[in-house]
Amino acid sequence: MTPWLKATAATASPTHAVSDCARHPLADRSALARSTSLLIRSLLFNALFYANLVIQMAVALPTFFLPRRFLLAFVRSYARTSLWLLRVVCGIKVEWRGIENIPRGACIIACKHQSAWETFALYAVLRDPAYILKRELMWIPLFGWYTWKAGLVPVNREAGLAALSRMSARARQELARARQVVIFPEGTRRPPGAEPVYKPGIAYLYSKADVACVPLALNSGLFWPRRSLHRVPGTILVEALEPIAPGLDRRIFAARLQSVLEEATARLVAEGRREIATRDAAQNPQDDGTTAGSAS
Repeated sequence: MTPWLKATAATASPTHAVSDCARHPLADRSALARSTSLLIRSLLFNALFYANLVIQMAVALPTFFLPRRFLLAFVRSYARTSLWLLRVVCGIKVEWRGIENIPRGACIIACKHQSAWETFALYAVLRDPAYILKRELMWIPLFGWYTWKAGLVPVNREAGLAALSRMSARARQELARARQVVIFPEGTRRPPGAEPVYKPGIAYLYSKADVACVPLALNSGLFWPRRSLHRVPGTILVEALEPIAPGLDRRIFAARLQSVLEEATARLVAEGRREIATRDAAQNPQDDGTTAGSAS
């Protein structure tokens, strides 16, 4: 390098160093402010969410002595007010797609399970859902009593084939009342993009119920992550796919369900991630400026 180039480099480098130092603290402060705001909004929502639950359960106490439809009205109110709180406090909206694919009468809803969100939100759109849930939840004082009154279907996940038989018999009773039985094929919450692990319960129930099964894809785990207090702004996408007609061989049904549900879920997750990436890029325009300044 010639002496002139060395002098030029020595003169230019401090300028760029000062420029970079001037930019990054601003970017760090902006990111910290956004992170703090997100945390505060998430904590506020969680407080309001559980307060709403407690208030609704207290007000609904008289429904223990009334027909089940009165309790259903309270549960639907709880679901809708919770979705409203999500939108107003956290900036999380919901887009329902393909709802016309869900029969008004008896059917099985095979719902992807990424978050606690789908354990209540479906009450906002389903006429009369009967969730299949682990038996231990029905032992929780007051909450468990409401699950019993609401006609939900308990399953003992440790009891093997006997549990499947009892669960199927109870689910068929609810289907006979023209209800939509909601089951999570993987049995527990799985993060977006996780390898699917489908349990035999969904195929067993389908083989015994003789009703259509509606796969329900979603991307809720991007915005309401499991085991986290954070609520990420964006749009939860829920899509009811074409119903799978009854009468298929159990193995053929299981393969078809997993194929269509995983494909649709992957598409919704990719769409949600693009939304998050676009928003993050719009909130961080200084990144482009820093790059341009370094190159000039």
